[in-house]
Amino acid sequence: MVKLKIVVVMPAYHAEKTIAKTVQDIPAGVVDEIIVVDDASRDNTVKMARDLGLQVYVHEKNLGYGGNQKTCYQKALAQGADIIVMVHPDYQYDSRLIPNMIKPLTAGWYDVMLGSRIRTRAEALAGGMPLYKYISNRALTFVENIFFGQNLSEFHTGFRAYTRKALDTIPWQNNSNNFVFDTEFLAAAVYFGFRLGETPVPARYFKEASSINFLNSMVYGLSTLAVIGKFVLQKLRLGSFKIFKVR
Repeated sequence: MVKLKIVVVMPAYHAEKTIAKTVQDIPAGVVDEIIVVDDASRDNTVKMARDLGLQVYVHEKNLGYGGNQKTCYQKALAQGADIIVMVHPDYQYDSRLIPNMIKPLTAGWYDVMLGSRIRTRAEALAGGMPLYKYISNRALTFVENIFFGQNLSEFHTGFRAYTRKALDTIPWQNNSNNFVFDTEFLAAAVYFGFRLGETPVPARYFKEASSINFLNSMVYGLSTLAVIGKFVLQKLRLGSFKIFKVR
């Protein structure tokens, strides 16, 4: 059997207090490389990452969450990655569960894996997820399941894993540089026929864990609905959008 190359990418921004704990929780021997892309942090994130012996790339100016991911995937693919796992270095997601994300991809069951924070309502709220985030997450996921033809518990997790084939096919370079990048990616994954799977993952909410505020959450929600609209129009051949353009 050919050994697949597993690369973890970390889109980092002001993660000096959490990146070490996130990396230390990754099970030994599971991944081949860890790439950190710093989005012009003003703290010691870069120094901390380099002290940990990680590969570090630094944006001279802040490009946004989506822009950070674009660099992450470019670097991982250039290094021959077969499976790419995105882990936020803010310690919100439990990186000990990376093997659970990888196995369904290496086994060929799925092309995209999502770490769902919403196994139950009680667990999500007990973990610190704000009530308004929980409600909006459930509402948006309900709508996305209907229009995307899926049955997922969450579309909005930041803990994700992809096969190289998915990243080589989906035109993610055309996606937004902001938080709606993730929704655009999944919409395109469904459009191109990739199989989406998920596994439960506990999430932690605390001061250092990155989280968009209420106003930005509203903007994100409206942007997500716009992506759904584009998906429907693209499927009906009533519109043509660059996020679904064949590479």
